[in-house]
Amino acid sequence: MRAGDLDAVTAIEAATFARPWSRESFQQELERNVAARYLVAEENGRVVGYAGAWVILDESHITNIAVAEDARGRGIGRKLTEALMRYISNLGAAYATLEVRVSNERAQNLYKSLGFVSVGKRKRYYEDNNEDAFLMVCEHMPEVEEDFEDKE
Repeated sequence: MRAGDLDAVTAIEAATFARPWSRESFQQELERNVAARYLVAEENGRVVGYAGAWVILDESHITNIAVAEDARGRGIGRKLTEALMRYISNLGAAYATLEVRVSNERAQNLYKSLGFVSVGKRKRYYEDNNEDAFLMVCEHMPEVEEDFEDKE
């Protein structure tokens, strides 16, 4: 993700989440958060999805994954999540965590298929409606690529 992607990312975020991150939040992530890493998916030069994580030493936390509504159902979310997991594994992450709405079975199924397991529940995690979140963790990260270089 680059600064030029922020308008598209912010639009996808706003259309996807009840309490979306602001453009400024994403800009802060890119410019000031040394732990943050974000990827975008593009089709024909258009940003159709994004995924991000924080990596601190061997720990990682997936912050956001979203795909534009008109691009859903084609495996973009899976490819983004897989690419993000490879990226953070190459940065040294031994495991990844995330929260997901209890009602979001589609996302839960995706995460489970990628090796995540539910390890707990965060009561009233989502402020928009006080919905609970499952805390999920994946301890089986992709193999590190020997020729990996972080361009950050």
